[in-house]
Amino acid sequence: MEPDTLPTEVILTYPRRSLGKINLDWTPQPGNYLDLEGKTYAVLERSHRYQYKLGGYQLQKIALYVQSASNTADRSLYKGRWVVGDASCQFNARSEIIRCAVNPDGPCVSCRHYESSAAQ
Repeated sequence: MEPDTLPTEVILTYPRRSLGKINLDWTPQPGNYLDLEGKTYAVLERSHRYQYKLGGYQLQKIALYVQSASNTADRSLYKGRWVVGDASCQFNARSEIIRCAVNPDGPCVSCRHYESSAAQ
C-alpha cells in the first residue's frame, strides 16, 4: 500500500454486491462521483473501519456505498453546489444524489412534468 492511499471497498447498493477493493488517494464524500472500471458511480455513503492496535484505534479501510450514475453531465449549480438535474424545476430535489420524485431517472431535458420554480 502506498503511504497516502486508503484501502477502500466499493459496494453497489442495489443489487447489493461488492465491486472490488481499490486504494484511493482522496476521500470521496457522499454526492461525489467515482469512476471504476469504465463506469461512473455516485457515492451515497462512506463508512470507516477501524482496528485496535497498541496505543489506540487506527483507520484500517473505508467502505463506499454507491449507485450507478448514468449521466453525470445532467447537473446544475444550485446555491454553490452541484445537484442532479435541472434545479430550476420545482420538482427537483436539489440533491447531489436524487433528481426528483416525478422523473427520478431523467433526463430533465424535455420532461413533460417540468414546472419553473421561483425559489431559484
